[in-house]
Amino acid sequence: MDEVNRKQIGRIGLSMAINYFTLQGYTVSLPMNDTQWYDIVIEKDGKFETVQCKATQTKDNRIDFRSTGGTKGEVYDNLLNHSELDYLFCVNKDLDMWLIPIKEITTTRQITLRTEPNKNNQGFQTYKYRVRFSDKA
Repeated sequence: MDEVNRKQIGRIGLSMAINYFTLQGYTVSLPMNDTQWYDIVIEKDGKFETVQCKATQTKDNRIDFRSTGGTKGEVYDNLLNHSELDYLFCVNKDLDMWLIPIKEITTTRQITLRTEPNKNNQGFQTYKYRVRFSDKA
C-alpha cells in the first residue's frame, strides 16, 4: 500500500473489513453516523456483533487504542473502555488482516500486529488472530 493520509488509510481498513465479512457470509451494516465506537455491525444466523476497524501504515505495525484530539492532542478516551465492541479488525500496510476479539486483548495502550510469534514469546500474540480472505466461515 502506498503512503496515504489518515482518512484514506481508515477507508482502506473499513473496506477490507466489509469485504472480509461479506466473503465469510455475514451481512454487514454501516451506522448512519460516527458517534459510536464501532465502525460496522455484522450479522450471521441472527447474531449481531460490532467491529472497530483500524489500519496502520507504520513500519512497526502498531495499533494505538487511545484517541486523541483537541488543540494539544491529549488522550481523551480508549477504545477498550467501550463494552459494546466485540471485535477489532486490523489491516497493515502490506494488507495483512487480523480479527481480534476485544475480550482477548490483554494490553491497554497499543498492540503490534505480527504474522509470526514474538521471538521471546512475551506480549500479546497477535499472529494467532491473523485472517485471510480465503478463510472459511
